[in-house]
Amino acid sequence: MQNRSAHQNVKLFLGESRCQKGIFMKNMLVTGGCGFIGSNFIRYILSESDFKGRIINVDKLTYAGNPENLAVIDKNFPDRYYFIKADICDRQAMAMVFEKYGIDSVCHFAAESHVDRSIAKPDAFIKTNINGTFNLLELARFHKDEIILFHHVSTDEVYGSIDDGGYFTEETPYHPNSPYSASKAASDHLVRAYGTTYGIPVTISNCSNNYGPYQFPEKLIPLILLNALEGKSLPVYGDGLNIRDWLYVKDHCKAIWTIMKNGKRGETYNIGGRCEMCNIDVVKIICNIIDKMMPEPGKQPRRNLIVFVKDRPGHDQRYAIDFSKLQKELGWVPDESFETGIRKTIRWYLDNKEWIERVKSGEYVSWIKKHYNFLKTV
Repeated sequence: MQNRSAHQNVKLFLGESRCQKGIFMKNMLVTGGCGFIGSNFIRYILSESDFKGRIINVDKLTYAGNPENLAVIDKNFPDRYYFIKADICDRQAMAMVFEKYGIDSVCHFAAESHVDRSIAKPDAFIKTNINGTFNLLELARFHKDEIILFHHVSTDEVYGSIDDGGYFTEETPYHPNSPYSASKAASDHLVRAYGTTYGIPVTISNCSNNYGPYQFPEKLIPLILLNALEGKSLPVYGDGLNIRDWLYVKDHCKAIWTIMKNGKRGETYNIGGRCEMCNIDVVKIICNIIDKMMPEPGKQPRRNLIVFVKDRPGHDQRYAIDFSKLQKELGWVPDESFETGIRKTIRWYLDNKEWIERVKSGEYVSWIKKHYNFLKTV
C-alpha cells in the first residue's frame, strides 16, 4: 500500500461533496481509518456514496489497525485516497496533515475501543481517546474558518447499563462503567464543548455494537466465529444473558454519512440496529449457521464448544438504542436484519482466510491466550 507522506506536495482534488446548506467537503480527514469501522467507512464513502472529494486517512496502526483493509481502495482511488501513519496525540504531525492537505472536514474514529483492554491497561485509553481528541479539536479551532464539520464517532456504552426495559435516547444521562466508556464520554463532552464555546460545527453519533467484515478477532462475533470454525472453545462471559443491540457495520457507515451531510450542527444522533439479543443467543446462532454452511459429519454440534468464563468487572447488563431521532429527522433506518447481516459476515470470513491468518499470526493470538488463559482444541 502506498504511504503518501504529509511532507509531499499534492495537487488539490477538485471534486467536492455537498454538505448541509449547500456547503461542500473536499478534503476529509478520517482518523483510525485502518480499523474495523473506519476502513468500512472509507470503502463505503469512496466506492458507494455521493462523496466526490479526497480521503486523508491517519492511523497509528496499533494492533487493530491494518492497512490491508484498504488495499483495494488504495489501488482504485490513487488520486482520492491518501494514507498517513501518524498518532493523533502527536500535535505537530497532525498540524502538518491539516496544513498540507487542506483539511475541511473530520470524521473521527480513532480510539482504543475494547473494554477488556481498558480494564487491564486504562492509560492508553485516556491518552488516545481524551488527549487525542483534544488535539484534533484544537487544530479544528485553529483552522476554524476552513472546517465545515467535525464529526465524532462514539458509543452507546457512555450511557451505562439500562435494565428497566427502556432505551437510550440522546437525552439519556451519561453513566459510564469502564475506563473505555468513561474515556469516550469525556471525548464526547469535549466535542460538544468546542462546538458551543468556539463555534466549531460538530456532530456526534453514539452507536450500538457493530459487526461485519474486517473486525479484529477480539470482539465477540469474530472471536466466536473463528473459534467455531477451528473447533476451539467458545468463551462466553458470565451466564451469557447480557443484552446488546447489534448493528451491521455498513448500516453504521451509511448513518454516519447521512449525519455528516444533513445532521443539525451541535446535535447528537443515536445509531442502532433495532436488534437486541443476549450474547449466548448470538453465539448459538453463529454455531447453527456454521454447522449448516460447513457441516462436519460425525462431529458434535459446535454449540457444544461453549464455555462460560468468569464475568468481567463492571459488565453492563443491557444496551438498547432508540434511533427514532435519526429516523424522523434524517430518514435513516438499517438495511440489514441480524439474520441477513450475520450471514454476510460469516460468508466474508469464510471467503477471506488469508486475511484471517495474517491477523491471527500477530497480536490476536497472544492477546487471547493471555486474556482467556486457554485455547482448547476439541
